[in-house]
Amino acid sequence: MTDDRYGSDVLGGGRTAPRTAHHRPPRAAREQAADRGLVVEDVETGWVGAVVRVEKSGGLHVVVLEDRRGRTRTFRLGPGFWVDGEPVVLTAPVTSRAPVRPTRTASGSVAVPDAPARVARGSRIWVEGKHDAELVEKVWGDDLRVEGVVVELLDGVDHLADALRDFGPTADRRVGVLVDHLVPGAKESRIAADALRAVPRGTVLVLGHPYVDVWQAVRPERVGLTAWPTIERGTEWKRGILRELGWPAEDQADVARAWQRILRSVRSYADLEPSLLGRVEELIDFVTA
Repeated sequence: MTDDRYGSDVLGGGRTAPRTAHHRPPRAAREQAADRGLVVEDVETGWVGAVVRVEKSGGLHVVVLEDRRGRTRTFRLGPGFWVDGEPVVLTAPVTSRAPVRPTRTASGSVAVPDAPARVARGSRIWVEGKHDAELVEKVWGDDLRVEGVVVELLDGVDHLADALRDFGPTADRRVGVLVDHLVPGAKESRIAADALRAVPRGTVLVLGHPYVDVWQAVRPERVGLTAWPTIERGTEWKRGILRELGWPAEDQADVARAWQRILRSVRSYADLEPSLLGRVEELIDFVTA
């Protein structure tokens, strides 16, 4: 048998090792924040890697290390590591208490921190109903405030011609209109065409999406669907959707709660269909030109 002068536990404080003139008591492990990129060695396995992340798993804090070949292993956060040849106790990285400001708005535009809302322009964007307005606000609200664009409710496209006559659009007071179900041959297309003939050219832009309701502009995956279901003619569309989803659909309060649930699922432009995204961006460009 060989004499292990340091004992079997390199971090054990030398209690079992015979003291000699050349034996030094091991240094006490210091605390070390497991910041991303820190290179550490696990004493027990000899695994050396850079910190990739710290997370909770099974109620415990763990650290994930990546070696030079790109392989990763997970270890329990705490004692049992070396950094630059010194024993350390890994702790969770310190995060700043100051909120991190987003660099992009929900629409994908570059964020302008602390920008005051611009005085409202004379131009307007009109949408058909409350749900349309709330969705536009959720995704483009920051952009619209910076540009000074006000979104107003049209309360249905049937009143478009009267609303334009009352507003009196000009080259300096333009109107962009977002219409539901604006497809060739539809009633909405005929109403829009008639309204445009009664206003000065280039003062009004009417665009729309192909969906029966703006709900369908939200990607169906956000509410657990692979596709929005087709609702039979004669059935109120929103109530039919709620029944397909298995959500309460008895009265208008159920519809309102369902819409708020859908709206909460929208985090950014990535949760909306391109056919709506492009139209809203075009309207914003039109009224801010």
